[in-house]
Amino acid sequence: MTTYYDIPADMLIPALAEKLSEMKDISQPDWSNFVKTGADRERPPTQSNWWSIRAASVLRKVAKQGPVGVTSLAQDYGKSVNNGASPNTPGVASRHIVRTVLQQLESAGLVELVATKEIESADGKQQLYSGRRITSTGQKLLDEAAHSCRDMANDMYPGLAKY
Repeated sequence: MTTYYDIPADMLIPALAEKLSEMKDISQPDWSNFVKTGADRERPPTQSNWWSIRAASVLRKVAKQGPVGVTSLAQDYGKSVNNGASPNTPGVASRHIVRTVLQQLESAGLVELVATKEIESADGKQQLYSGRRITSTGQKLLDEAAHSCRDMANDMYPGLAKY
């Protein structure tokens, strides 16, 4: 069986984005037409389906990295910030976009929160989470998208056939 580890990301993400765009829980918010994807960017994205592409990429990263949080994903999507004469520093992408995509993936049942422990506070008991991980439904969707790309991947990269 073909898994998402077998297919390169540049082939898997567009195929997964098509599958996610068909789901009713994954939809582009109205405000997303006017926002930049990070502080280091100059303009909003120009692609019409950039939201579903970002959702597919986030789903793949959650599957590969295990329990992962919003800050870690925002750092993955950030670029370096030009500080003029000073050395460049790492930039961070928009956490609001990453958080909204994760919430949509969670409402679709593709990712879930991972609870670590329960603590006692003045407000009562609170649950701490270590991030989000992929569910079996999300794993199945990723593997289906990978399997649909298998022939194209074998044509472009003949060495993949032995896997």
